[in-house]
Amino acid sequence: MGVQRTSFEKLQRDRAKKAKAAAKRDKRINGVPPTSDDTAVDPDEVAALMGDEDKQLSAAELLELIEKIHQQFENEDITFEEFEEKKLELFARLPID
Repeated sequence: MGVQRTSFEKLQRDRAKKAKAAAKRDKRINGVPPTSDDTAVDPDEVAALMGDEDKQLSAAELLELIEKIHQQFENEDITFEEFEEKKLELFARLPID
């Protein structure tokens, strides 16, 4: 019996893993690259929308705010504790039907 060869998909996954690891290593060594304007999040905007608890926001708006605080955390604008606190506050405001 011959040895079973690896599939093309497995090779692609391995290459993607290696590329991702290399990018992560470069990012760690060289520091965080400058962020583009597309990913820039205004902390004041998020704080203003979150601060008004009486205002009813739709589920889509709340999820957009959650996405924005994720971006703030990834950009290291807020600490993990602040991120978790804001996330839990927003999840608590999500309407459950």
